Amino acid sequence: MFKTVSAALVAMLVFAGQASAADHVVEMLNRGSNGQPMQFEPAFLKIEPGDTVTFKSVQPGHNVISIDGMMPDGAKPFKSQVSKDFTITFERSGVYGYKCLPHYGMGMVGVIQVGDDTSNLEAAKGVRAPGRAGALFKELFGQVSG
Repeated sequence: MFKTVSAALVAMLVFAGQASAADHVVEMLNRGSNGQPMQFEPAFLKIEPGDTVTFKSVQPGHNVISIDGMMPDGAKPFKSQVSKDFTITFERSGVYGYKCLPHYGMGMVGVIQVGDDTSNLEAAKGVRAPGRAGALFKELFGQVSG
């Protein structure tokens, strides 16, 4: 009987951990609520390891792609198709920078902080970004907390 109770307790703990993961949505927009063109909304998220983020293709012509040097060590790069929704689960803690490839220079970028580990923040800040993207990254990295 003890083995049955132990197995049931382990199963409950495993499913409880899965149930606590949250789902977040980031919209890919031609114009954000602030009036700026080509935006991810929200452009900054702080989530927990195991949470999922769905990038919604609200308006066509956008994608989401991770940026080399703006991910924690061991994190897998990601890239969506243009004009398609894309869902990803973030397992590794750290700071992730991402962009819309067609609108990168226009400042269509975002940052996701997973957990409280910010050990890759300085490396992410060191990655050069074109045009308006660089200024927006500076603002978004300012929202990272540890």
